[in-house]
Amino acid sequence: MASVLVGQFHARDVEGRVYPVQEFRESQPVEADGKEPVSTYRLAIGDRVKHLGGEEFELVQSGIKITRVE
Repeated sequence: MASVLVGQFHARDVEGRVYPVQEFRESQPVEADGKEPVSTYRLAIGDRVKHLGGEEFELVQSGIKITRVE
């Protein structure tokens, strides 16, 4: 199953570093049971990002917490 890039945004850590984050979704349409496609997040360089809820994220490899900024 393929993922499609659906958005990009910047996130900042507590030290002020800015990270470019990309959001991907499964390319499958919404299924009959109503489940939405799964979103995944990655840095532009490929590192995985975990969505903690709201505007909060965490870099999986390093554990650094980042906050979405617009």
